[in-house]
Amino acid sequence: MEDLDIVQAYRAHQHATCFQILYDRYAGKVYSKAMTMLHRPGEAEDATQEIFTKIFLSLGQFEGQAKFSTWIYSITYNLCIDKIRKSKRSRELFASEVENPPDTAEEVPDEALMSMQVNELRFVLQQLTEAERTLLLMKYKDGVKIRAIAELLGKNESAVKMQLKRIKEKAKRIHDKQFTSIA
Repeated sequence: MEDLDIVQAYRAHQHATCFQILYDRYAGKVYSKAMTMLHRPGEAEDATQEIFTKIFLSLGQFEGQAKFSTWIYSITYNLCIDKIRKSKRSRELFASEVENPPDTAEEVPDEALMSMQVNELRFVLQQLTEAERTLLLMKYKDGVKIRAIAELLGKNESAVKMQLKRIKEKAKRIHDKQFTSIA
């Protein structure tokens, strides 16, 4: 039975068996990815639990535009990245406070220009589908190799390169339409 069929059956009848099939099918892969990203078995187990809770709660939102495995991967990836950021922020804040106590005389630098660029990027990313956004972030933010992305998606490398090219073109069109004014 295909993933989409199972999701549709779950939506129609709310049978726990349907969700159990999906869990059995993907729990190992989700845990493995979480372990790869988080490097601690306890954190990977917690993340896997959170991910499947999130999947369970948002199963009705899966539209089938991307493969179900890609959707699960994007949830896994995003949750793990959030955990890494939180952990990193906590460590950096603690280390910074210990090594460099705050100097009240220090001026806050003007980051208006940088902030605008970040806001533009956020806007563009929000206009992309979840699958497109995840693919761009994997490649350009996290530096995942084309080969690894291709293996993950079950595609060949040239298909992934073409998909990235099209997504970048779409992102540029969105940006130009929203932020480029004709003088």
